Amino acid sequence: MSAEESTDGYLFDLYRQYIGEPEDRTDVYVGFGLFLGGIGLAVVALLLFLWSTTLEARSSAYFAWVEPAYMVAMLSVPLALLGVVVLLPSERRMLYTSIAGVAITFGAVVGFYVAYPEDWLYGDDYTVEIVATYAIGLAGVAASTGAALIAHYLDMAQTVDRLEEATEETETESYTDEEIQQDIDDAMADVELSWGGVEKNDNTRLSFSDHEFDDVEVDTSAGTTTTRSSGIDAQVNSLKGLKSGESKTTTSSATVDEQTEKLRELREQKRAEEETDDEGDAKAKLTSIVDRFRAFVGKK
Repeated sequence: MSAEESTDGYLFDLYRQYIGEPEDRTDVYVGFGLFLGGIGLAVVALLLFLWSTTLEARSSAYFAWVEPAYMVAMLSVPLALLGVVVLLPSERRMLYTSIAGVAITFGAVVGFYVAYPEDWLYGDDYTVEIVATYAIGLAGVAASTGAALIAHYLDMAQTVDRLEEATEETETESYTDEEIQQDIDDAMADVELSWGGVEKNDNTRLSFSDHEFDDVEVDTSAGTTTTRSSGIDAQVNSLKGLKSGESKTTTSSATVDEQTEKLRELREQKRAEEETDDEGDAKAKLTSIVDRFRAFVGKK
């Protein structure tokens, strides 16, 4: 792993630890660059000032070292604050306010470079104007930084509250195995399952019309035979034979065509008998009426 990749990983780890998940990699790089750059400038300004104290006061060598120390110190604070605003996921207007404040402080630094040391505290004395300009710019940067920090912490607090509410709801909405099974039973109460897509039917009997098998043709080329039971006694005897090791099977020698023909003959005979019975009933009724009429005429 290269040194650059290691540094990038460390910066992003810091961002995730103290701020959150970064939205843009550029903001991370620029924000940390400005913040660390501002701190670095502050350190450089301190070193320059300490070195200037070793020289003769108000000498040309002294002013040559102390003037850049003041200028670098004036730039370090607004740059570090701007880096904080860039790092925080704040609104754009806060960022623009902070940039404007840094620009104002930069103008004040330029004015200090022009006025110091001849017109600083004596001469034309531009001290008040330069300090006031710098204070306005620094106030703008500080205000935008504070607003960004407050907005960030409020957003974090709201996120924590939402997570706690979600956790409480998850803990509250717990169900036992009995409740889950009851819900399943209630859901399946109106569902009817069947094998092979056959509709469920509660009937236990089969019914056929009188003419349902009139047009049925059965292929008897294979010599199909039918085995029929001769009654309860025969079944009991068959069971006894199975128990004693004997096997007895009663089969009919008639083919299916012959049995079908017999069934047709029986049906035709039954129909003929019914027609005969109807004719006999009609004749009997007619004879009864005639006899009654004759008896009535004879009385007259």
